[in-house]
Amino acid sequence: MSRNSVMNHFVSARLAILTVAFSCIACAQTPSNPDATASSASSEMAKLAQALTGDWSNVETMERSERFPKGAGRHGTSHCELNTGGVTLTCQGSSDGSAGRLDHLTVIWWDDHRKLYGFFICFKDWGSGCEVRGTAHWESDVFINDYTENVKGKQTKMRDSWIDITPNSHTLVAAIETADGKMKTLITTRSTRR
Repeated sequence: MSRNSVMNHFVSARLAILTVAFSCIACAQTPSNPDATASSASSEMAKLAQALTGDWSNVETMERSERFPKGAGRHGTSHCELNTGGVTLTCQGSSDGSAGRLDHLTVIWWDDHRKLYGFFICFKDWGSGCEVRGTAHWESDVFINDYTENVKGKQTKMRDSWIDITPNSHTLVAAIETADGKMKTLITTRSTRR
């Protein structure tokens, strides 16, 4: 990859992050009652921060699939923290292993208008890209990011679920909807506090 190509990718990623950050700030405010919104955003972000902030050691396990016929895995680390005065939660990390190297950035914010979390992600692995990826919400004590991806020319429902959340660990299960409407696990990431 040429130096100009790397620089263009870096600038594009930074612009995407800035765009999301400005969108997060705008969506976290309502002109009719800014105090109520700030309170709602603060409590929702505090709940998320309690679950995910910190330094984590991660073990990823990929199930057998077209991409990984024998399964695969990675080991790595990540760091999550509240930013932008508590309006965003950002997580960055990297891992490597038989599935190949992965670098990632996640930005999550509370959208008070829709009563959902906004979700933005950048990945650099077998492909590179940054995107707003669906929305997220809590179902009891499970944090869920629902989104769609183009799989073989068809928009397919995907779901990332943070389960078994404790002060010192959590598990992320990435799943895809099958033809019968069930969710099939693709990747399981177990995180323990460093």
